[in-house]
Amino acid sequence: MSKVALSLLLIATTFIQPNNSLIPWSTARKLTWSDFKGDPDPHSPNAALTSSNINIEFGFNNTGFQYSIRCVFDKTRSWVRIPTDDVLAHEQGHFDIAETYARRLNKALAAYHFNAQTVSKDVNDVYANLMKEHRQTQIQYDQETDYSRNKPRQAEWLKKIAADLKSLAAFANYQKKNSTDSSGTTILHSHK
Repeated sequence: MSKVALSLLLIATTFIQPNNSLIPWSTARKLTWSDFKGDPDPHSPNAALTSSNINIEFGFNNTGFQYSIRCVFDKTRSWVRIPTDDVLAHEQGHFDIAETYARRLNKALAAYHFNAQTVSKDVNDVYANLMKEHRQTQIQYDQETDYSRNKPRQAEWLKKIAADLKSLAAFANYQKKNSTDSSGTTILHSHK
């Protein structure tokens, strides 16, 4: 089961400090059971729980806006009760779904036509709509796979998630600071 903690961080000049309990999504780094540091919820029947966050920082002026996105796994809020390979693959699927939505957010913001009068509302609306869809997808994933117990559906979902990640590969570089000017042109900058 996935508990998706979603937060919108509106930070124009402050940067988030590194947190050792957070693991950024990476193609090279898959989850292991040692990443699940939280205590299992005694009231939950779930075998495990993945807590992931999709955060955005953005700022703007009269001529454009900048944004940066993060997709992370929270070790302290994620837990395991039944550590099997099937359950771990299912939980990795939850984190991978979060990554697809971080990429979709980057795609939507890259396509956004900047309006200085409405940028704050516009970005918040884009974020809220995508995060609503993200929550629905996470629920659908659990229901259709029966929390990893329906092996054929689990395999189908993992293929679908992999295809989604591949189709959105052009939008994977969202941790850089991205700028969009009033003409709608997206200019990529390094995020240091």
